Parts: sequence; C-alpha cells; structure tokens
Amino acid sequence: MTLIPTDLSANRISDAVRDPNREIAASSRVIDLSVGIVVCIPCFRRPQHLRLTLESLASQRTPRSFAVVMVENDAAGRESAPVAAEFLAAGKLQGICLVEQRQGNCHAINAAFETAQALFPAATRFLMIDDDEIASPDWLELMVRTCEATGADVVGGPVLPVFDDDSRPWLARHPAFCPAYEYSGAVPLIYGCGNCLITRAAFERFDRPAFDLRFNFLGGGDCDFFVRCRDAGMTFHWTAEAVITETVPQSRTSPGWIARRGLRIGAINYRVQYKAAPSTAARAWVFAQMLGRLPLSLVRAARLLTSSKAVVATHPVMVALGAALAAFGVEPKPYEASKIVS
Repeated sequence: MTLIPTDLSANRISDAVRDPNREIAASSRVIDLSVGIVVCIPCFRRPQHLRLTLESLASQRTPRSFAVVMVENDAAGRESAPVAAEFLAAGKLQGICLVEQRQGNCHAINAAFETAQALFPAATRFLMIDDDEIASPDWLELMVRTCEATGADVVGGPVLPVFDDDSRPWLARHPAFCPAYEYSGAVPLIYGCGNCLITRAAFERFDRPAFDLRFNFLGGGDCDFFVRCRDAGMTFHWTAEAVITETVPQSRTSPGWIARRGLRIGAINYRVQYKAAPSTAARAWVFAQMLGRLPLSLVRAARLLTSSKAVVATHPVMVALGAALAAFGVEPKPYEASKIVS
C-alpha cells in the first residue's frame, strides 16, 4: 500500500491532471496510490442526489480498497463540488474531484477515466456510476468479482428506474427504461456506461479520447465505445445482481420526453452504425436501412397497440424517425447545458 498525504502530493496530482481545461476542486487527505479499483462519477447540477450516490458508495460491502474520481462538469455553478469535498474531507471516500471546464457528456466521462488511469497507476478496473444513481450494497464487489472470474474486458449491470411519479409502474418495462438483459452471463455487447466496469487493458487498445467527442451533446459515446470494443474482439459479461437504481423525475416520464428519448436512441443508432461502416458502399447501405425502417416501424407499432399502451407502441416509430432525421443531419442535443433540467 502506498499512502500519500495529499497536502504533500500536489505535484503528483498535478501530473495526473495536465489538461489545462481541468482543475482539482477537492481531494481526500490521504490517497492510496496502490488501489486496483476506481469508481468514476460525472456530475452536473444534481448536488442533492450526488449525496445519495456517494453515500451508497461509502456503504459498499466489500473488503476491497477503492478510490473515486468525480468530475464537476458545470464550471460556472460548481454545485456538485462542495458535496464531493465534504465526503472526501470526512474520509468517507478517498480520491479527488476535478472540474472539467468543457461542457458535455463525453468531455466529463473522458476526464474521469483519463484522470483515474493517470492518478492511480496500479488500478486495472474502472467502474462508472452517474450522479442520479444509487449503487446497491454489493454492487462493486459483484462487478469486480465477475471481472475476475470471467476475464471479461467489460462488465455491465442493470440500471433500474425508481420513478418519482409511481402512478405508472408499467413504464419500467418501456424500452427507454428497461435493462438490456435480464440474466447474468456472457453477452455480445452492453450499450451504456451508467453501470459498467472497464479494464485498463480495454482502454489501452484505443487512442484518446476513448469517448468520441462527436457524441458530446447527443449522447451515445458509450455505445460507440463499446461497439468498438466488440469489433476489436473484446468480451462482455452481464451481472444481473449488480443493481444500480436511477431516480427518474416526473419530467422524464411525460409522453413528450419519452418520445424525444426514442428520437435520440434512433439518432445514436444511426451515428454509431454510420461511423462503423468501413466503406462508402457500407455507409450508403446504413443510410438506406435507416430510411427503410421507418415504414416497417409503423407496422410494428400497429401490432404493439393490440397489447401495449400507446407510449410503448410508438417507441419503434420514434426510434426509426430519429435515425431517419439523423441521416439528414438533424439530431437532438440533450447534453447541452441549456437543454438539461436538473
């Protein structure tokens, strides 16, 4: 174990944060540089919920030592930084909180993972949880144990919604909220990093930044990264027991928000597939496929209406429409600061 008092290690931390657009906002009094596990937490204008996220991490049932790297992505308001500083100063968690001045989803995630790798050279496993999520008590232990047992490059787990408005529990089965898999085992791909573990070896296969900045305001940089991992021959494992819950405010259960979510999913699908296409002919085929799925989605929606509520049945249409719009350059930008509702 290599413990360093942070008041004596300013140079060590500065070396890990060399990007001029990043600065350290807070750090724990002592940092163990020998930890093998780091939890990364992008933060943006949710200080009250960040407190719940950090409490859930501080309460993990595991004998393993781990550190946290939090990234405040609102350089002007910095509402998350005082909460992070409180937990670090009290010794509830060890690690740092930095400010990423460039706003956007991919900027924040890249800052977290890059800093974690640089500051903790012995770390080989990097997990991520969002600042509106709460980890179950055995989450970290289950994720790391799965990685050790299977040798997977990437481990994923479910993010289960907890709705502020509990009058429509059936929304938990809507594709916008439902986890990708219901079982534990090897899977072909995971799609999001809200509950994931990525090995250092996986990051080292790619140039930086790992999360493509072209997805910065659209979202989907995580899906793109995992598709590239799959195409590079990496392996994925799903751990259904490693549950994270996500607090879903009432604003995110309105028909309008759910429809916009479908449009964004479609746009991400198009962008990821178009980027992965290896040739002009392949890109033209992706374009044609996306346009062709629109009429097919109407047929699927009509079938779903016989057994599902309208907000569920129309989801395939919204996804197909979002992909078609993206094919013509029209994309939502939900991760722009002006579009985010805290």
